[in-house]
Amino acid sequence: MTVSAGRVLVVDDNRMNRLLLGRMLEEQGHSVRFAEDGQEALDQIRAETYDLVLLDVVMPNVDGFEVLGALKDDPLLRDLPVIVTSSLDEFDGVIRCIELGAEDYLTKPVNGVLLRARVTSSLEKKRLHDERRELISKFATREVADDLLTSGFSLGGKAVDAAALFCDIRSFTSIAETQTPTETIELLNDYYALVIGATRAEGGIVSLMAGDGLMAIFGAPNPTPDFRLRAVRAARQMVELVELFSREQKALGKTPIRIGVGIASGNVVAGYTGTQYRATYTCVGDTVNLASRLEAHTKVIGRPILIDEETRNGLDGAIPVEAHGELIVTGKTRAVNVYSVDAPRGD
Repeated sequence: MTVSAGRVLVVDDNRMNRLLLGRMLEEQGHSVRFAEDGQEALDQIRAETYDLVLLDVVMPNVDGFEVLGALKDDPLLRDLPVIVTSSLDEFDGVIRCIELGAEDYLTKPVNGVLLRARVTSSLEKKRLHDERRELISKFATREVADDLLTSGFSLGGKAVDAAALFCDIRSFTSIAETQTPTETIELLNDYYALVIGATRAEGGIVSLMAGDGLMAIFGAPNPTPDFRLRAVRAARQMVELVELFSREQKALGKTPIRIGVGIASGNVVAGYTGTQYRATYTCVGDTVNLASRLEAHTKVIGRPILIDEETRNGLDGAIPVEAHGELIVTGKTRAVNVYSVDAPRGD
């Protein structure tokens, strides 16, 4: 089996062991870094990118068990392969390391042939894992891909606090009727590039794209305390970017567009819906329905961004809003207070 050279961190408190392992790994074409104890190893792993860790079990201060525990508790690091290096009389410790997530183990003194085999196997597994992550992220956002790889797939959801955002193009049907299908697809691709870029820039995920409509979620699957502010910042970016895009469209003699955005925040049920054969990560609940209604209401009052009171309360005065009275929403016993947000003016 041949794999590309990897970046390997050797962790051992014994300098001779470090140097011998480093020499063997470098002879096999790998790039090697060293750490003298567990804490130094964790600091390096968090600061730089590694493909593999060779980890001694018995070390002063922070030992191998603690390093493995810290890696396992960190969603960003738990998939980093670790090969434990151990003396034969530490076999019980090796078993514990495997239970904590170590990929494999080597006994000291390390045999060069076994080292090559174990390292090659671990790097190949990591390569396949990275390819699978990359493939999933082509059909889902990176946040959803990470959630799938970390937690696995199962239909269902859980209650979380999040913000739902809906966006669409004003008078899109009329615009499409005046263009060729190719021109319409090109317009949609440009539009989605702008609004999805704004969503991702603020840590949101795109849950749904249908025609000219988009639904995004902020605060799930990765919780963020400022999800309401992030959603509003994303909406402002969307409107500003589309306004700049429309100026270019006019200059080129093409059709300009305008968008409307509605945002509501509160408790939702977020998770995977569909079947075992086809599913999507989304959220449902009154909050989502309200966001959709607010987006539609932007056409009525002529403002590009409308938010509910729960979203407004999460802005802490960071972004100015204007009150627009109440909106009667089907299924709610009380009217909803509506606020508009202006987009920053593009140059």
